[in-house]
Amino acid sequence: MLGIVIPYFKIIFFEETIKSLVNQTDKRFNVYIGNDASPENPSLLIEKYKHQLNITYHRFNENLGSISLTKQWERCISLIKDEDWIMILGDDDFLSNNVVGSWYENYNNFNTKTNLIRFGSKIVNKKDSTMSELFEHPIWESGVDSFWRKYNNETRSSLSEHIFSKRVYNKHGFKNFPLAWNSDDCAWLDFSDNKPIYTINESIVFIGISSLNISGKIDNFRLKKDSQIAFYKYLISKKAKLFNKKELLLFMYRFEFEILSQRHLTNFEWLYLFFRYVKNFDSTESKKFLKRFLNTILKRNE
Repeated sequence: MLGIVIPYFKIIFFEETIKSLVNQTDKRFNVYIGNDASPENPSLLIEKYKHQLNITYHRFNENLGSISLTKQWERCISLIKDEDWIMILGDDDFLSNNVVGSWYENYNNFNTKTNLIRFGSKIVNKKDSTMSELFEHPIWESGVDSFWRKYNNETRSSLSEHIFSKRVYNKHGFKNFPLAWNSDDCAWLDFSDNKPIYTINESIVFIGISSLNISGKIDNFRLKKDSQIAFYKYLISKKAKLFNKKELLLFMYRFEFEILSQRHLTNFEWLYLFFRYVKNFDSTESKKFLKRFLNTILKRNE
């Protein structure tokens, strides 16, 4: 059975999310809604649809999403019962009516072969309801190849259009980056767990973008930068085996660049990078790094 988990905070687009679940052609799923101590009470809306969906609703007394969004995801997931597969659906996202049906139709194609299923997606501008083109993916693709396509701006990816196994979630969990920015990208590398991602392109998850959500906001730029720094460090330190030397050198440069876009590197950060350049030695890139380091020292002493 499939559990669809909704970490709830905003009501403005929430009915569209719920309606898309009501309209699913296949109702073999349960819905779990975790209210992150929102000032906007969804109880009347849930009451309106409770006879059409199997809903478990819980209001948490403490707002956690503002401190750690991944922790809010995790406590919402803890609401599920015996489901083996999980979708985390944003409270401003919605599904085409065949998402669940197509998942079951394809079940025998991917069961035991993957831990991670994704759907086609479209971005919806909530301000004027305009939509992007359809983003499709290879039916089978490694987590690393998928990562590189997104890194190179050849595609997009976010949390809602994925379904993952509870087993692999229990094994890896979500990495707690600021704003959970990059936490989903990191999860797909982790959750793949040496198996390819399976894609169902004929069903669509619609991803809402507005000034009210993290992706659309412009006042959280600093935290997004902090997340980028933490993410690159995680790739260098914890996921090095997935990438070749050239790719790791690129992450090392990006780690340095993201820090320098905000502040000077600390002595510890320079030392951390020095040992990484030694470990992944490349004469050209190592010389460039040493030159940048010496220039920094000279500027400090001016």
